[in-house]
Amino acid sequence: MASGRYPALFVRCYRAAMRAILFAILCCACLGRAAHAQEAVDLLLVLASDVSRSVDAQKFQLQRDGYAAALANPSVLDAIRSGKHGRIAICFVEWSGVTAQKVVIGWTVVKDAETAREFADRLIEAPRSFAERTSISGAIDFSVSQLARAPFAAARRTIDVSGDGTNNSGRDVRSARDEAVAQDITINGLVILSDRPLSFNPEHTHPPGGLTNYYRENVIGGPGAFVMAAQDFQSFGKAILGKLVAEIAMAPVESAPTP
Repeated sequence: MASGRYPALFVRCYRAAMRAILFAILCCACLGRAAHAQEAVDLLLVLASDVSRSVDAQKFQLQRDGYAAALANPSVLDAIRSGKHGRIAICFVEWSGVTAQKVVIGWTVVKDAETAREFADRLIEAPRSFAERTSISGAIDFSVSQLARAPFAAARRTIDVSGDGTNNSGRDVRSARDEAVAQDITINGLVILSDRPLSFNPEHTHPPGGLTNYYRENVIGGPGAFVMAAQDFQSFGKAILGKLVAEIAMAPVESAPTP
Protein backbone atom coordinates (compact mmCIF):
# COMPACT_ATOMS: atom_id res chain seq x y z
CA MET A 1 0.00 0.00 0.00
CA ALA A 2 2.86 2.40 0.80
CA SER A 3 4.40 1.85 -2.59
CA GLY A 4 1.03 2.51 -4.25
CA ARG A 5 0.83 5.94 -2.76
CA TYR A 6 4.08 7.19 -4.38
CA PRO A 7 2.74 7.61 -7.94
CA ALA A 8 -0.23 9.62 -6.69
CA LEU A 9 2.04 11.75 -4.49
CA PHE A 10 4.35 12.34 -7.42
CA VAL A 11 1.43 13.45 -9.60
CA ARG A 12 0.21 15.88 -6.94
CA CYS A 13 3.70 17.36 -6.52
CA TYR A 14 4.13 17.62 -10.25
CA ARG A 15 0.81 19.42 -10.67
CA ALA A 16 1.62 21.80 -7.82
CA ALA A 17 5.00 22.60 -9.34
CA MET A 18 3.46 23.27 -12.75
CA ARG A 19 0.88 25.60 -11.20
CA ALA A 20 3.67 27.47 -9.44
CA ILE A 21 5.63 27.79 -12.68
CA LEU A 22 2.59 29.02 -14.62
CA PHE A 23 1.81 31.53 -11.89
CA ALA A 24 5.38 32.83 -12.02
CA ILE A 25 5.21 33.16 -15.81
CA LEU A 26 1.95 35.12 -15.61
CA CYS A 27 3.40 37.41 -12.95
CA CYS A 28 6.47 38.10 -15.09
CA ALA A 29 4.30 38.84 -18.10
CA CYS A 30 2.19 41.30 -16.12
CA LEU A 31 5.28 42.97 -14.72
CA GLY A 32 6.77 43.17 -18.18
CA ARG A 33 3.69 44.86 -19.58
CA ALA A 34 3.70 47.31 -16.72
CA ALA A 35 7.37 48.07 -17.22
CA HIS A 36 6.86 48.73 -20.92
CA ALA A 37 3.73 50.84 -20.51
CA GLN A 38 4.53 54.17 -22.12
CA GLU A 39 3.69 57.49 -20.54
CA ALA A 40 1.25 59.44 -22.70
CA VAL A 41 2.23 62.90 -23.94
CA ASP A 42 0.55 65.25 -26.40
CA LEU A 43 3.48 65.52 -28.79
CA LEU A 44 6.81 63.87 -29.58
CA LEU A 45 9.01 66.66 -30.92
CA VAL A 46 12.50 66.32 -32.33
CA LEU A 47 14.28 69.67 -32.54
CA ALA A 48 16.91 69.15 -35.26
CA SER A 49 19.39 72.04 -35.29
CA ASP A 50 21.84 72.74 -38.10
CA VAL A 51 25.45 73.10 -36.93
CA SER A 52 27.15 72.79 -40.31
CA ARG A 53 30.26 74.80 -41.15
CA SER A 54 28.26 77.74 -42.54
CA VAL A 55 27.10 78.31 -38.94
CA ASP A 56 29.97 80.16 -37.29
CA ALA A 57 30.49 80.41 -33.53
CA GLN A 58 28.39 83.55 -33.13
CA LYS A 59 25.51 82.15 -35.17
CA PHE A 60 25.71 78.90 -33.26
CA GLN A 61 25.40 80.68 -29.92
CA LEU A 62 22.48 82.80 -31.12
CA GLN A 63 20.73 79.63 -32.26
CA ARG A 64 21.34 77.80 -28.97
CA ASP A 65 20.25 80.79 -26.88
CA GLY A 66 17.14 81.18 -29.03
CA TYR A 67 16.08 77.58 -28.45
CA ALA A 68 16.73 77.79 -24.72
CA ALA A 69 14.80 81.05 -24.28
CA ALA A 70 11.86 79.87 -26.39
CA LEU A 71 11.45 76.58 -24.53
CA ALA A 72 11.14 78.38 -21.20
CA ASN A 73 8.87 81.12 -22.55
CA PRO A 74 5.42 81.42 -20.88
CA SER A 75 3.71 81.25 -24.29
CA VAL A 76 5.25 77.85 -24.96
CA LEU A 77 4.35 76.63 -21.47
CA ASP A 78 0.75 77.79 -21.98
CA ALA A 79 0.64 75.87 -25.26
CA ILE A 80 1.94 72.75 -23.49
CA ARG A 81 -0.61 73.01 -20.70
CA SER A 82 -3.43 73.41 -23.21
CA GLY A 83 -3.02 69.83 -24.41
CA LYS A 84 -5.01 66.83 -23.25
CA HIS A 85 -2.13 65.51 -21.14
CA GLY A 86 -0.49 68.85 -20.41
CA ARG A 87 3.00 67.63 -21.33
CA ILE A 88 5.17 66.96 -24.36
CA ALA A 89 8.42 65.06 -24.89
CA ILE A 90 11.36 66.72 -26.63
CA CYS A 91 14.56 65.33 -28.10
CA PHE A 92 17.23 67.86 -29.17
CA VAL A 93 19.46 66.81 -32.06
CA GLU A 94 22.35 68.59 -33.77
CA TRP A 95 23.25 67.65 -37.32
CA SER A 96 25.72 68.44 -40.04
CA GLY A 97 27.17 66.03 -42.62
CA VAL A 98 25.76 62.70 -43.76
CA THR A 99 27.24 60.79 -40.80
CA ALA A 100 27.23 63.68 -38.35
CA GLN A 101 24.16 63.61 -36.11
CA LYS A 102 24.09 63.63 -32.35
CA VAL A 103 21.47 63.54 -29.61
CA VAL A 104 22.39 66.50 -27.42
CA ILE A 105 19.49 65.96 -25.01
CA GLY A 106 17.54 62.70 -25.08
CA TRP A 107 13.80 62.33 -24.70
CA THR A 108 12.66 64.58 -21.87
CA VAL A 109 9.18 65.44 -20.65
CA VAL A 110 8.46 69.17 -20.48
CA LYS A 111 5.28 70.07 -18.61
CA ASP A 112 5.94 73.15 -16.50
CA ALA A 113 8.36 76.00 -15.84
CA GLU A 114 10.73 73.81 -13.84
CA THR A 115 11.12 71.06 -16.44
CA ALA A 116 11.42 73.65 -19.22
CA ARG A 117 14.13 75.55 -17.35
CA GLU A 118 16.06 72.35 -16.65
CA PHE A 119 15.95 71.45 -20.35
CA ALA A 120 17.07 74.95 -21.35
CA ASP A 121 19.96 74.93 -18.86
CA ARG A 122 21.22 71.58 -20.14
CA LEU A 123 21.03 72.87 -23.70
CA ILE A 124 23.04 76.00 -23.01
CA GLU A 125 25.77 74.03 -21.23
CA ALA A 126 26.18 71.32 -23.89
CA PRO A 127 29.19 71.70 -26.24
CA ARG A 128 28.82 72.04 -30.00
CA SER A 129 28.71 68.74 -31.85
CA PHE A 130 29.91 69.28 -35.43
CA ALA A 131 30.96 71.74 -38.12
CA GLU A 132 30.80 69.81 -41.40
CA ARG A 133 28.66 69.78 -44.55
CA THR A 134 24.85 70.02 -44.64
CA SER A 135 22.82 66.81 -44.85
CA ILE A 136 19.17 67.61 -44.22
CA SER A 137 18.29 64.11 -45.39
CA GLY A 138 20.64 62.65 -42.78
CA ALA A 139 19.03 64.84 -40.14
CA ILE A 140 15.55 63.63 -41.10
CA ASP A 141 16.57 59.95 -41.13
CA PHE A 142 18.29 60.29 -37.75
CA SER A 143 15.29 62.10 -36.26
CA VAL A 144 12.94 59.38 -37.51
CA SER A 145 15.07 56.79 -35.71
CA GLN A 146 14.83 58.79 -32.49
CA LEU A 147 11.04 58.91 -32.76
CA ALA A 148 10.98 55.15 -33.23
CA ARG A 149 12.76 54.56 -29.91
CA ALA A 150 10.95 57.24 -27.90
CA PRO A 151 9.82 55.86 -24.50
CA PHE A 152 6.58 57.85 -24.66
CA ALA A 153 3.29 57.49 -26.52
CA ALA A 154 1.80 60.37 -28.50
CA ALA A 155 -0.79 60.84 -31.21
CA ARG A 156 1.43 63.42 -32.93
CA ARG A 157 5.06 63.13 -33.97
CA THR A 158 6.93 66.10 -35.39
CA ILE A 159 10.43 66.85 -36.62
CA ASP A 160 11.42 70.52 -36.48
CA VAL A 161 14.33 71.15 -38.86
CA SER A 162 16.19 74.47 -38.67
CA GLY A 163 18.96 75.34 -41.09
CA ASP A 164 20.64 78.03 -43.18
CA GLY A 165 21.35 76.12 -46.38
CA THR A 166 20.36 73.44 -48.87
CA ASN A 167 21.06 69.72 -48.69
CA ASN A 168 24.57 69.14 -50.07
CA SER A 169 25.49 65.81 -48.48
CA GLY A 170 23.86 62.40 -48.27
CA ARG A 171 20.87 61.04 -50.10
CA ASP A 172 18.05 62.92 -51.80
CA VAL A 173 16.25 65.03 -49.20
CA ARG A 174 12.82 64.54 -50.80
CA SER A 175 13.14 60.77 -50.45
CA ALA A 176 13.96 61.12 -46.77
CA ARG A 177 11.04 63.53 -46.33
CA ASP A 178 8.57 61.28 -48.15
CA GLU A 179 9.55 58.19 -46.16
CA ALA A 180 9.09 60.05 -42.88
CA VAL A 181 5.70 61.43 -43.93
CA ALA A 182 4.62 57.90 -44.90
CA GLN A 183 5.08 57.01 -41.22
CA ASP A 184 2.64 59.76 -40.17
CA ILE A 185 5.45 62.09 -39.13
CA THR A 186 5.14 65.81 -39.77
CA ILE A 187 8.23 67.78 -40.74
CA ASN A 188 8.26 71.54 -40.24
CA GLY A 189 11.04 73.89 -41.25
CA LEU A 190 12.66 77.04 -39.92
CA VAL A 191 15.04 78.63 -42.40
CA ILE A 192 17.66 81.09 -41.23
CA LEU A 193 18.25 83.57 -44.01
CA SER A 194 21.71 84.97 -44.71
CA ASP A 195 22.30 88.54 -45.82
CA ARG A 196 24.98 87.51 -48.29
CA PRO A 197 25.73 84.28 -50.20
CA LEU A 198 28.69 82.10 -49.32
CA SER A 199 31.63 83.10 -51.49
CA PHE A 200 32.63 79.50 -52.21
CA ASN A 201 29.06 78.17 -52.73
CA PRO A 202 26.50 80.97 -53.17
CA GLU A 203 23.57 78.69 -54.06
CA HIS A 204 23.89 76.83 -50.75
CA THR A 205 22.37 79.68 -48.75
CA HIS A 206 20.70 81.43 -51.72
CA PRO A 207 19.22 78.74 -54.01
CA PRO A 208 17.04 79.77 -56.98
CA GLY A 209 13.68 80.89 -55.62
CA GLY A 210 15.08 81.39 -52.13
CA LEU A 211 15.82 79.11 -49.20
CA THR A 212 12.28 79.34 -47.82
CA ASN A 213 10.85 78.02 -51.06
CA TYR A 214 13.53 75.29 -51.14
CA TYR A 215 12.40 74.07 -47.72
CA ARG A 216 8.76 74.26 -48.77
CA GLU A 217 9.34 72.10 -51.84
CA ASN A 218 11.95 69.67 -50.51
CA VAL A 219 11.94 69.47 -46.71
CA ILE A 220 8.56 69.97 -45.04
CA GLY A 221 5.71 67.49 -45.28
CA GLY A 222 2.79 65.92 -43.46
CA PRO A 223 -0.56 67.27 -42.22
CA GLY A 224 -0.38 70.99 -41.49
CA ALA A 225 3.34 71.19 -42.27
CA PHE A 226 4.75 74.69 -42.56
CA VAL A 227 7.99 76.61 -42.94
CA MET A 228 8.88 79.84 -41.20
CA ALA A 229 11.78 82.18 -41.83
CA ALA A 230 14.12 84.00 -39.48
CA GLN A 231 15.57 86.98 -41.28
CA ASP A 232 18.93 86.31 -39.61
CA PHE A 233 20.39 84.56 -36.59
CA GLN A 234 19.64 87.61 -34.44
CA SER A 235 15.91 87.07 -35.00
CA PHE A 236 16.08 83.28 -34.64
CA GLY A 237 14.81 83.32 -31.04
CA LYS A 238 11.61 85.15 -31.95
CA ALA A 239 11.00 82.88 -34.93
CA ILE A 240 11.50 79.62 -33.01
CA LEU A 241 9.19 80.90 -30.26
CA GLY A 242 6.31 81.36 -32.70
CA LYS A 243 7.11 78.05 -34.35
CA LEU A 244 7.06 76.08 -31.10
CA VAL A 245 3.75 77.57 -30.04
CA ALA A 246 2.24 76.65 -33.41
CA GLU A 247 3.59 73.10 -33.30
CA ILE A 248 2.63 72.37 -29.72
CA ALA A 249 -0.81 73.94 -29.75
CA MET A 250 -1.53 72.99 -33.39
CA ALA A 251 -2.29 76.63 -34.10
CA PRO A 252 -2.86 77.47 -37.76
CA VAL A 253 0.22 79.02 -39.32
CA GLU A 254 0.56 80.64 -42.69
CA SER A 255 3.64 79.26 -44.38
CA ALA A 256 6.35 81.85 -44.75
CA PRO A 257 6.26 83.75 -48.03
CA THR A 258 9.12 83.43 -50.46
CA PRO A 259 11.48 86.41 -50.04
